[in-house]
Amino acid sequence: MGDVESPAYVPGHGLLKGRTAVITAAAGAGIGGATARRFLEEGARVLISDAHARRLKEYEGELAGEFEGGVDSLPCDVTDERQVRTFFDTAVRLHGRLDIVVNNAGLGGTSTLVDMTDEQWSRVLDVTLNGTFRCVRAALRAFRESGTGGVVVNNASVVGWRAQAGQAHYAAAKAGVMALTRSAAIEAAEYGVRVNAVSPSLAMHPHLVKVTTPELLAELTAREAFGRYAEPWEVANVIVFLASGYSSYLTGEVVSVSSQHP
Repeated sequence: MGDVESPAYVPGHGLLKGRTAVITAAAGAGIGGATARRFLEEGARVLISDAHARRLKEYEGELAGEFEGGVDSLPCDVTDERQVRTFFDTAVRLHGRLDIVVNNAGLGGTSTLVDMTDEQWSRVLDVTLNGTFRCVRAALRAFRESGTGGVVVNNASVVGWRAQAGQAHYAAAKAGVMALTRSAAIEAAEYGVRVNAVSPSLAMHPHLVKVTTPELLAELTAREAFGRYAEPWEVANVIVFLASGYSSYLTGEVVSVSSQHP
């Protein structure tokens, strides 16, 4: 195993200066929250959303204290098409344009397939796959209307590729996000829009701790080549890359953010 210490935080380099972005499920300490912070550090203006209105407002206040004038928020449940439309309409109204969309909203859980209920299956699929579909559709409509191009980055997962017991619903949803990403990229290329995805293995955040047993977390961490989980900002760094001009020729790609070995 390699060094288990987390690396030093990477400072911003203005990679998204002057760009406008929306980020879903961005309240708190997970990948969405880390992405919002990294985008602000890279010079973007952001509109963040989350289904948890109180946590969202608190995080907006925290970011606004550090990045004056750079962040706004609007609650959005990605399972509600009307809320999704309002969120994207608000982004265009606030910013005058839309450059980057990060679809981070997702819902997990653990249940063996034999004991899984229809409600468990449907809820995970509706948030994780259908919610991403609704937001990609709204993003592409906005980009097509503006005619100025844009970037979409979806959050997938390595379980969309790899088998993991108790994760059939989540794995199916994330595999669907990968397929959606590739299909959307082909359709959106004609009006200058790139669509890619990140596929993290294990990024630690408080919500993950609540829904995963210590034993499973220890097992998953042991599979990582560096002997540690990813910090959310390490995944956010790859999202910054995909949102920036440094990835101008990438579309329809799913980038694994993982040190996991078989």
